[in-house]
Amino acid sequence: MLTIRFSRVGRKNKAQFRIVLQQHTMTPTGKHIAVLGSYDPHQKKAVIKADKVKEWIAKGAQVSDSVYNLFIREGVIVGKKRAVKMERPKPPVVEETPVVEEKVVEKAAEVAVTEEKVETPVAAA
Repeated sequence: MLTIRFSRVGRKNKAQFRIVLQQHTMTPTGKHIAVLGSYDPHQKKAVIKADKVKEWIAKGAQVSDSVYNLFIREGVIVGKKRAVKMERPKPPVVEETPVVEEKVVEKAAEVAVTEEKVETPVAAA
């Protein structure tokens, strides 16, 4: 399946994106079939080959959510924007051991120590 998505280019802290057409299994920076435009998020400028985009969508190419919203904003396609939200990482779950278990373990250790003392034979003099 073909997909239209962003491929990051540009330097550190100055992101720019190419809008590329590629297999959905490829990495975004991997081999692509066609470059359909570019986007600069800092200046909010987009250069899009609208005719090529419409042609590939008509052929069945899927569009990522972010690129879809950009196309709507730029007027390439008509529709309602999709929600693009990343899930917040959940804090790690800390398992607390109940206090009751600790007392049971301590009591078992005391019993074991007293049993060892009782079982030890006393040397006869």
